[in-house]
Amino acid sequence: MQMRQSNIGYEVGPAAQILEQDTGKLEEAVSRYMPVLCRTAYRYVGDPHDAEDAVQDALLSAFKHLGQFKGNARMTTWLTSIVTNSALTKLRRRPRHPHFSLDEQMADEGGYFLSDTLADTTPGPESQCIKSEMHRNLMQSVKELSPLLRKAVQLHDLDGLPTKEVANILGVPDGTVKARVSRGRSKLKQLMQAF
Repeated sequence: MQMRQSNIGYEVGPAAQILEQDTGKLEEAVSRYMPVLCRTAYRYVGDPHDAEDAVQDALLSAFKHLGQFKGNARMTTWLTSIVTNSALTKLRRRPRHPHFSLDEQMADEGGYFLSDTLADTTPGPESQCIKSEMHRNLMQSVKELSPLLRKAVQLHDLDGLPTKEVANILGVPDGTVKARVSRGRSKLKQLMQAF
């Protein structure tokens, strides 16, 4: 067994030499990849202060467990994994956001209800009219398909039945159903462009 003199003045064995080399690798990886580690943590927690805390916790953990680094992966991969776990831990420990009732009056907002300030996402009359007209045109176009294509498209696309079930109903192989549906869709596309 080979022993060598450390810079502190006593002799160290092979395990201590490996640990010293890993410490050097850790220092180099941290100095070179610190911005990447911070961005990784930020992607999870979404707050720069929490990301910084997560990276600090991760680096402390990495230094404490440096002896467990096996060298199977690169040091940066190992560090990124620890930073990710630290960020996820920070995220789990974050207090839940308070919930507000939509029916409570907002005193600061002049007595309005919170629900009054939210955007209305229901479709307007114009979009409902367009949707209704498109549906009417689609149904008219379906009627213009040949009976074989119309039945396949009706069962598969409009009624939502799976190919196998449509094949059983029509008494044809699955491939035939797929071909009819494909041809029917192509023909419908042509017919719909006329509107």
